[in-house]
Amino acid sequence: MPQIPSGTELARPFLPAKDFDLSKGFYQAIGFTMLLDSDVAIFQVGSGGFILSPQTDQAWENVMMQLMVDDLDAWWAHIEALDLPGKFNTPAPSAPAMQPWGLRIVYLVDPSGVLWHVAQRRPGKIHD
Repeated sequence: MPQIPSGTELARPFLPAKDFDLSKGFYQAIGFTMLLDSDVAIFQVGSGGFILSPQTDQAWENVMMQLMVDDLDAWWAHIEALDLPGKFNTPAPSAPAMQPWGLRIVYLVDPSGVLWHVAQRRPGKIHD
């Protein structure tokens, strides 16, 4: 079995918010730290957290996860070597690509349809 790349990986779920501003206020009031306030809000508590997403027309069946990694190319090599479509009947993962919002990302889907964003950390960005 190949060695899994390791470093300082961090998984953060995307959570939908019917009222984005109200939800941001709620999480701040209960003590979460807002690291980013933009098209999405990134919240931290302890060593974990989540990404709050304004999604008024979608329900829980559209769950996404984000995994922040130090070396996306190593993770891509690992993911590509697994043959996920052949073993798990999933869509083929996408190769690393820079996204308009500034993150380089690999997308993959688990057998239940959960979309994973495996993203390269950027130097000096606390929210990465």
